[in-house]
Amino acid sequence: MITNDRKPDTARTPSGKEPAPERVSAPDAMRSAMEQLAELLGRAPESVSALKPTDVGWEAEVEVVELERVPETSSVMAGYQVVLDPAGKLLGYERIHRYTRAQVDREGRG
Repeated sequence: MITNDRKPDTARTPSGKEPAPERVSAPDAMRSAMEQLAELLGRAPESVSALKPTDVGWEAEVEVVELERVPETSSVMAGYQVVLDPAGKLLGYERIHRYTRAQVDREGRG
């Protein structure tokens, strides 16, 4: 048996490009968005309020407590838009809004 240390070549598409990575499931994308954002912000996210597949992977909106107050209903929350690649790796994030926990969601928010 002849062996070598060379790794096998990855499959390529007819155009010569490497195939796109396989898309993780929605639950895995949600967990990935929360874990990676927590690592960057140093705060544990409360929830994922939106998740959708996109051309570049996944886009999620993650809710985070930014400032804890008493009573809890006056705590300051923030919604972050998180962009993941198809494999669930974070590509970018942006805080898109801040609000108090007791604030009722309004249409036209942005």
